[in-house]
Amino acid sequence: MPAGVSATVDIGTDPAGKTIGIDIEELLATRLLVQGNSGSGKSHLLRRLLEESAQIVQQIVIDPEGDFVTLAEPYGHVVIDGAAYTGDEIVRLAARIRQHRASVVLALDGLEIEAQMRCAALFLSALFDAPREQWFPALVIVDEAQMFAPAAAGDVSDEVRRLSLAAMTNLMCRGRKRGLAGVVATQRLAKLAKNVAAEASNFLMGRTFLDIDMARAADLLGMERRQAEQIRDLERGHFLGLGPAISRRPLAVRVGSVKTGSRAVSHKLAPPSLASAEEMHALLHDEPEAPELPLGPAPEPAPVAAEKLLERIETPAPAIDVIEAASPSAPAPPAVDIGPALAEIFADMAREPGCTYQPPASLFQDFSVRCRMRRISAPQIDAIQFRRRFAMAVAGILDPEEERWAGILRIAGPVPEDLLAPFLVMAAAAQDGAPCPDDERLAEVYGTRSPGRIRRLLDHFEKSGLIVVRTDFSGRRSVTIPELGLATAPVEA
Repeated sequence: MPAGVSATVDIGTDPAGKTIGIDIEELLATRLLVQGNSGSGKSHLLRRLLEESAQIVQQIVIDPEGDFVTLAEPYGHVVIDGAAYTGDEIVRLAARIRQHRASVVLALDGLEIEAQMRCAALFLSALFDAPREQWFPALVIVDEAQMFAPAAAGDVSDEVRRLSLAAMTNLMCRGRKRGLAGVVATQRLAKLAKNVAAEASNFLMGRTFLDIDMARAADLLGMERRQAEQIRDLERGHFLGLGPAISRRPLAVRVGSVKTGSRAVSHKLAPPSLASAEEMHALLHDEPEAPELPLGPAPEPAPVAAEKLLERIETPAPAIDVIEAASPSAPAPPAVDIGPALAEIFADMAREPGCTYQPPASLFQDFSVRCRMRRISAPQIDAIQFRRRFAMAVAGILDPEEERWAGILRIAGPVPEDLLAPFLVMAAAAQDGAPCPDDERLAEVYGTRSPGRIRRLLDHFEKSGLIVVRTDFSGRRSVTIPELGLATAPVEA
């Protein structure tokens, strides 16, 4: 994160009106459990969390009721209709989601419960099995988690239950190292598998009435059993929060407003028909007339083909600001050269102590947050391009378009991203006729503390024809870039 920039999002207020926040960085490491009976405001809380953090972190929503598909238009989430794709296609979509860091909603409302569990299990397992270089931070929100991690056998087959429970357990127990932060929401703690619930360190407990659920909620919040009664008295949209990402002591939270809504219809009281008994009898027994217009809502649009959805996932969504988004009729903003701003971001990151020892995924997340804080959209810089630009910045090359670096960058083209920074540091020194970087400096930019790795690295560069290492009789080392005819000044190795 940039210095002075907070990743804490506003979730609501306490009884005194003070803002209560959730630290997203801490949440990524410690996970969250949300509990509340139907009507307690659980989905409202999840929606608030998703809206407030949409521009900070990738979001993946497992949505069994189709409530969160309305996030798509204002926040750019890709909606995946689980009923429209095969198992292989779901796995492919999940793999691309991790690769391209797309925020998505997996809508499962078109499936029966057993098919929902199987689809979600395949999807979560594919997210979990992504290669190490794609372990970018992501919030994985699972609504109605008791369906996917049931505490006891139900009406589904044992095979599907084991498959779904294993995927949920992996998400909550082992997902952190892979960048996956589970946020699970349930109506009944007693129905949620204990090994899934136990992995959460943050809790937001809403209204519940059953003694067994109140007792478990009180235990998780560190409250005495006699205090559990207050959980029954919570109003809709009010929760008790605890955890390193929220508060070190239990506190009351009133969840703030949201900008999007659910597709669910709010049922209001309506009086029955005023027709007489004879009229109603006739209406019920008469032959129905053929309707002139189709009854019911308009038919749903055909599902998007898997290949087209994959293309959409691979196309980065532009950085948006929902609060200040321009109206459709507003004129398009003039094109802005973001090159200087990007150069400044890379320079700031390269100056931070120990930056080269950070995992590439964490650095890329830091870069993405810095871009969002400056309202910069850089879709041309993916994870690979980022690693190359960061290596250039570490070597002092902030503007790759500058003519003086053209020859060096041309030669560096085939150099892998993880080896690029040490080569560029030596090449930049040769360009300026400066002393050859010593082993300590090369180890620092390479992100290692092993002198042996630096010796092997220099040997690799020399065998590849990129450099020639010369050590004189006094033990001073210099490096030549033969293709450019440049050499560093000698220095003690």
